[in-house]
Amino acid sequence: MRVLVTGGAGFIGSHLVDRLLADGHEVDVVDDLSSGSRGNLAGAVGHDRFRLHVMDVRDRALTTLMSDLQPEVVCHLAAQISVRRSVADPAHDARLNVEGTAAVLAAAHEGRTRKVVFASSVAVYGRPAVIPVPGDAAGDPRSPYAASKLSGEIYLATFRALYGIEYTTLVLSNVYGPRQSPEGEAGVVAIFTDALLSGTPTVVYGDGTQTRDYVYVDDVVDGFVRACGSEGNGRRFNLGTGIQTTDRRLHSLIADAAGAHDKPGFAPPRAGDLPAMAVDPVPAHDGLRWQPRTDLPTGLKKTVEWAAARRVK
Repeated sequence: MRVLVTGGAGFIGSHLVDRLLADGHEVDVVDDLSSGSRGNLAGAVGHDRFRLHVMDVRDRALTTLMSDLQPEVVCHLAAQISVRRSVADPAHDARLNVEGTAAVLAAAHEGRTRKVVFASSVAVYGRPAVIPVPGDAAGDPRSPYAASKLSGEIYLATFRALYGIEYTTLVLSNVYGPRQSPEGEAGVVAIFTDALLSGTPTVVYGDGTQTRDYVYVDDVVDGFVRACGSEGNGRRFNLGTGIQTTDRRLHSLIADAAGAHDKPGFAPPRAGDLPAMAVDPVPAHDGLRWQPRTDLPTGLKKTVEWAAARRVK
């Protein structure tokens, strides 16, 4: 089948492109390369079933492109992902995430797309009362970014009612793995890995007991691939492990994988940081036949090995 991936030159999107090509699909990527890179697509460039279209998803040319290509499935990962920037400039966040999602759905309608798979975030749950957070938990957005992701879900349901476009929403916990940049709105795994490999100081905010749910990028990609089928239509699923890992434990695991000293510095907790987060993946087991297969030490070892090899080049 033909799949169009928005944000396909990014960290998660490029891994999804590799998997789709390996599975024999035709893959088109739409990315403006503002945060993604051609380097992430090195394994796809030159493949006869791959094409990169450099454009913003809000460009009117996207409608023409989808009308011509008629992708069966659109995996929509393009987004502004910085919570802090969304707070500082909510209008910018809405233009990229709300207007962008609406534009992708409108173009999908013109392209006779069967289904849109939408990348959402644990930010939609705000400060949950129950951990791990169930997939049917009510939204409680505490940032414009979270609000934009929830609005995307509303748009998906609206276009399904109007035009019959199916959708599945995938709420991603803390995704980590190769190709994740330590710059910008980076994940803590990438930040710790880069610092520990370079011998620069690391910082744990608070007392190190804050927890997150870390899921390896290849497992997340498997969730997207499974959602491209007919399963999970009209539903939201959490892609996570349900396991809480403290910041201090994470630092120790990465230090061990990197062969570095496990001696982080400590700083006051950052305003707005959640004390704990993990999501319940069980509904995805049933609805998508998906489950995370990579345990944290194994995933971190792969991530550190990739980062170390990249530094040698």
